[in-house]
Amino acid sequence: MATTHALSAHTRKRSGSGALTSLRAEGLIPGVVYGKDQPSTNIRLNRKTLETVLHHSVSEHILVQLTLDDAPAPTLALIKDVQHNPLNGNVLHVDFHAIRETEVIHSIVPLELTGECVGAKAGGLVEHLVHSLHITCLPKDLPDQIHVDTTSLEIGSALHTKELTLPAGVTTNLGPNVVIVLVAAPRVVEVVAVVVDPKAKKKGKK
Repeated sequence: MATTHALSAHTRKRSGSGALTSLRAEGLIPGVVYGKDQPSTNIRLNRKTLETVLHHSVSEHILVQLTLDDAPAPTLALIKDVQHNPLNGNVLHVDFHAIRETEVIHSIVPLELTGECVGAKAGGLVEHLVHSLHITCLPKDLPDQIHVDTTSLEIGSALHTKELTLPAGVTTNLGPNVVIVLVAAPRVVEVVAVVVDPKAKKKGKK
């Protein structure tokens, strides 16, 4: 199961580009919380605290217990979208999807290759074609990542979606025959030697 992180936030009344720029200058990140059972709420969070959570997670779809200043209890939520500055990578905005523990959620988790591939040892090239997987599960079953064991893959073989070992309670709607990883034969570069006839070279001289 994915780690659930604790975050604190405050409701936000300021809006507009100028107000949001001021918030970021104060070390705060604007965000929004939305869900089936509650109206959308604008919030603000501490930038360093949020970035620490993001940096220690392998996926940006992260489960959190979000404590709002005017709420009686923390809200279970999934970080659904994080907007970054394209120039420096700083976080600009974050969306939280409030969920119930019994609610089926849709998420994206990374696929991590594991094992010493037999084909790679023989000189083959491991090609990781699908790096993340769309999954469906309950919040309690959400994995941080899914491990893909490549140990038995030989040169010329592939591992498909149907051969993945998914954690209990996790399903995917990706087709069963999609190739996740394959081991290709080593690429051989053919070197053609050009032989120059010495006699022909002399005839060409004036």
